[in-house]
Amino acid sequence: MSDYSEIPIVQDNDQPDNEDISYKEIPHNLEAEQALLGAILVNNDTLEKVQDFLLPEHFANAAHNKIYEASQIMIEKGQLVTPVTLKPFFEKDQLLEEVGGAKYLSKLAASAITIINAVDYGLLIYDLAIRRNLIDLGTDIVTKAYEFDVEETSKEQIEEAEKQLYSMAENGVSEGGFKNFKTSAITAVNVIGAALHRKGDLAGITTGFESINRKIGGLHKSDLLIIAGRPAMGKTALATNIAFNAAKAYKHDKDLGVPLEENKGAVVGFFSLEMSSDQLASRILAEQAGLSSQNMRQGKLNQDQFNNLSRVAIELEELPLFIDDTPGLTIGALRTRARRLQRQHGLGLVIVDYLQLLRGTGTKGRGIENRVQEVSEITRGLKGLAKELSIPVVALSQLSRAIESRENKRPLLSDLRESGTIEQDADMVTFVYRPEYYHDQQQPDPGTAEHLQWQAEGEKLFGMAEFIIGKQRHGPTGIIELKFEAEITKFSDLPVSDDYLPEKFE
Repeated sequence: MSDYSEIPIVQDNDQPDNEDISYKEIPHNLEAEQALLGAILVNNDTLEKVQDFLLPEHFANAAHNKIYEASQIMIEKGQLVTPVTLKPFFEKDQLLEEVGGAKYLSKLAASAITIINAVDYGLLIYDLAIRRNLIDLGTDIVTKAYEFDVEETSKEQIEEAEKQLYSMAENGVSEGGFKNFKTSAITAVNVIGAALHRKGDLAGITTGFESINRKIGGLHKSDLLIIAGRPAMGKTALATNIAFNAAKAYKHDKDLGVPLEENKGAVVGFFSLEMSSDQLASRILAEQAGLSSQNMRQGKLNQDQFNNLSRVAIELEELPLFIDDTPGLTIGALRTRARRLQRQHGLGLVIVDYLQLLRGTGTKGRGIENRVQEVSEITRGLKGLAKELSIPVVALSQLSRAIESRENKRPLLSDLRESGTIEQDADMVTFVYRPEYYHDQQQPDPGTAEHLQWQAEGEKLFGMAEFIIGKQRHGPTGIIELKFEAEITKFSDLPVSDDYLPEKFE
């Protein structure tokens, strides 16, 4: 933020009266700042009315900035703030000396407003500060637009400007800063309180799988969750299942009038870089209608099945699920679109399929040797998006081929492809593993004893899948077993019985 402590005063007595002078003054109101500070000095309770939204840097005058900050510190410590008690803070302060020294504090108290008008004055000061930020941002945009930078295209400049505008719209300032522990602790207690209100079952957004929700507490705000796996393991199927479940839960709770902060679902933004939006929609329709995706594509449906499909499609029309199937999207463009979707529709969950198909900002035409750095930029960008929008981000990821050469095909963290920063940046790394897939590839010759044994093993593995938690910052790692119906690409919880425990955790 620029320093507006010295607000210019234009005086030109030699200028002819009939000549038009065009002069735009920086937005500020010193009288409002003086009146509010005076009210705080006269009645310390005034601070409670404005401190939730008004920060020291919102004052245009640097001396006022310091007086407000010192008042905050003293009042939070339970001390009385008056011109007399504040005087020691500013005995050798050059800024206060320039405006009149300790006598200026008494002058402020004399110009005090009533506590009733404090909020109005505070909002005025806040609004003027935002306007100054807009001027700074506009100046920066113009300056950068005039400068020709090969490394930063005009599109990237637009994305950066939109990011800063979004931040200002959400937070009032274009830059972040330190948060004291009190603020962070209150936020943490609120999250824990939400989990308690839901009887410990869910603290975040539902995945739609009770077994997964029990172990991770749902999808948490600001978290980056990686779902990794080799091809044909069902990564996209699981992602679409989660997207549908979260969107359906959101609509259900909203229709029931559940307050937004207690809603178990979310408005979902699905970035599908591999499949088109209609292909993704077909998958979801097949899952919910219980129909074979292949039969749907080939038109092998009877009239009853088609009627069922049409009914499901009508039911799903109102789901808050948005699909972006733009290929070759950059991480910067993805973040811009996510911000826009949150602003317009209240986005609460982002799913990316998959992160290796994203491009880094300004990396077009660079060599393969920079791919590791590019993936690092992408994962940092996804984590940054999760924190910036305060929503969970789920990103799918491929695993390296090294897994195919091992006898045990169950994936490990070391199998993450192309970049160790995926593991580093993610709050949770999970894997989808279907032992049935690899078992089917090892079929012995029919008629042999080995083939009979292979068949018996295959019956046990049929429809089985594993959701493996390889890393979790806030909880245990381990394996959750799920049911997978390959024909309709749908995951579901396994039925729980006394002799079968589907979850294995450390």
